[in-house]
Amino acid sequence: MAKKIKTKSYEDAVAWFRGHGFDVLEAPGTNNRVFLKKYTCSAAIERTEDGGVKVFAYPGYLMTGEISKLVDHGYQKVLKTTKAEHPATADHLKALHQFTEELKEGIGAISLYNEGLGTVSESYMYDRLRGRDLPEAERPKRAWQRAGGKRPA
Repeated sequence: MAKKIKTKSYEDAVAWFRGHGFDVLEAPGTNNRVFLKKYTCSAAIERTEDGGVKVFAYPGYLMTGEISKLVDHGYQKVLKTTKAEHPATADHLKALHQFTEELKEGIGAISLYNEGLGTVSESYMYDRLRGRDLPEAERPKRAWQRAGGKRPA
């Protein structure tokens, strides 16, 4: 039998995070948006129009004061910031996984089985998929597209 999911209000969620050891920081220059920090990880949540709560900034590991983005290159996961990429260690992934699970519990989101098995990356950038996330007009031309439009036999 399926469980009914209890949605939380923004105020209830913020109170839950404060009561469970999260650092709750008001976002500068905005109302109804807060940054959450715990386990050297961070994310941001905001109030929805109906008084609920949603994730504004995807969870990431804090590196040099910036929330990094977890990227999976197929052979290795890396933590990417605007300045650099750093290999993700087991400790990074464990902290990020724990933070994400607690974040979902705090906002009343669904915790899916496959996500509970390990850390889910924000993006997947395998070599064979490089360029597929770009709009079709900006994608690099493949070898068969450059050679007069004919595929090799």
